[in-house]
Amino acid sequence: MIINKRLAPKLEEDGTVEGVVCIPSWRCPPSAQSPSQLPVTPLTHESGLPEPPSNPVEPETQEDEEPPSVDGFGFEAGCLAPELSDVNDAASELFDHGEDECGVFGVYAPGEDVAKLTYYGLFALQHRGQESAGMAVSNGDRIMVVKDMGLVSQVFDEPTLNSLHGHLAVGHCRYSTTGSSTWDNSQPTFQGTPEGGMALAHNGNLTNTDELEQWLTELDAAHGVPHKVRMDSTSDTALLAAIFARLIGGQTLATAAAREVLPKLKGAFCLVFCTENTLFAARDPQGIHPLVLGRLENGWVVASETAALDIIGATFIREIEPGELITISSAGLRSTSFAEPDPHGCLFEFVYLARPDTKISGRRIYQVRTEIGRTLAMESPVDADLVIPTPESGTPSAIGYAEASGIPYGQGLVKNAYVGRTFIQPSQTIRQLGIRLKLNPIRDVIAGKRLIVVDDSIVRGNTQRALVKMLREAGAAEVHVRIASPPVMWPCFYGIDFATRAELIAPGLTVEEICRSIGADTLGYISLEGLVACTGVAKRRLCCACFDGEYPVPIPPDRVDELQNGC
Repeated sequence: MIINKRLAPKLEEDGTVEGVVCIPSWRCPPSAQSPSQLPVTPLTHESGLPEPPSNPVEPETQEDEEPPSVDGFGFEAGCLAPELSDVNDAASELFDHGEDECGVFGVYAPGEDVAKLTYYGLFALQHRGQESAGMAVSNGDRIMVVKDMGLVSQVFDEPTLNSLHGHLAVGHCRYSTTGSSTWDNSQPTFQGTPEGGMALAHNGNLTNTDELEQWLTELDAAHGVPHKVRMDSTSDTALLAAIFARLIGGQTLATAAAREVLPKLKGAFCLVFCTENTLFAARDPQGIHPLVLGRLENGWVVASETAALDIIGATFIREIEPGELITISSAGLRSTSFAEPDPHGCLFEFVYLARPDTKISGRRIYQVRTEIGRTLAMESPVDADLVIPTPESGTPSAIGYAEASGIPYGQGLVKNAYVGRTFIQPSQTIRQLGIRLKLNPIRDVIAGKRLIVVDDSIVRGNTQRALVKMLREAGAAEVHVRIASPPVMWPCFYGIDFATRAELIAPGLTVEEICRSIGADTLGYISLEGLVACTGVAKRRLCCACFDGEYPVPIPPDRVDELQNGC
């Protein structure tokens, strides 16, 4: 069952969910009209399942478990959800970085409150996506999905969480990389199967969707189902879920379906998905984005970042390997490889995407970014009075720059932490306030000073241009901009919403020309070699495509033109 909280803000006392309809997904016509109320079967809390084995990973020696006995098929209501307009507030328009991708979370913990564990896990991953949030919770008999547009704290409240009982859950917070910004594209994506249902959450971007669509067409024909009848979304996640749903059933269990599907996927993907009794996690063969495994006293956790493990008290075990499929059930935890690993971790995770308290490849991100600042000070020195960050992403590098240069560090800008995505469209007057919605200068700190302003990256140049202007108006004598990454020269096809090459500021311009464009006195970037050295990871094991144009996974043919524009 899927609940759209915009239609059903709460469970009613008589056990109904107002404004929600769940009908068999394979019978869901586009024009279906929903009744006002649907009875909801109370969920029973399952407990007493065996604890996971003490060994973090056991070799696969057992056959797949028999599917649970479930009356009827799964239900899908997404096709009846209303479309919501894309929302872009003034702050998001001006915040000029590569937008975060998504955050995924999964937990298998009999006897624990998995809904609240998922809530706190998603809260720790909120920086990876502020567009929508959702979770799917299973009690062994059925899967309940709640999702909506907005922040994690806006989508879930105490009554909602208290209504979600079960022993496993999958969670997601989204920033759209494919598909429009609508409720239909929020995750987890649910699909009914002949054996019950499955819910899937995805971080990344698939690059071979044309091939996958053709495969789905063939599967539809084989099953006598009109093509895409169960796809009410424009995201690659919905495409993937529809393929899984076609394959699961009869003698084909979810694990077998995963072994068939995963080798056919190309691009970047961290998948966390579940059936009624089993939790799955998989990472693409390049391991482009992070996915980690953690241990609770009574269960297991998978998440996009180690920070999500920390917040719920889980112990970090290891990163899920590139090309690895993890299966967690009452039989324990099993690991299989579905592809030969070819590691190319995203370099931009170190620069901006990941939280500073997260660990990637054994390195704390805060330490990496501080070292980036030290290297930047050596590569691009300048005489000044004060080093200030563009909060929060530029803070560790600014601290490192100040330490290496001997120039005092200060807080010259205050970030409004409560400006984020909103469903209230700002007026033109508010839009004209521009960057002041996000940042405000402390005049007493910066007036008359020669400033070094450290930021993580420049994508289009809008933020830096507005920031330099604002600092000069606040009385700064000089503004020297230092960037903790090389120039962004190429778009990303693996899940980060970088502009097309024509929209990027760096292609075709020298550093001096970019400096004049943003109005700074000087501009300096860290070198690619210096940045890679700070990570402690060999360059051959990193994806640096947005900086050097070397893509580890082939680019979709229909998007090759984006590489040519703007050269």
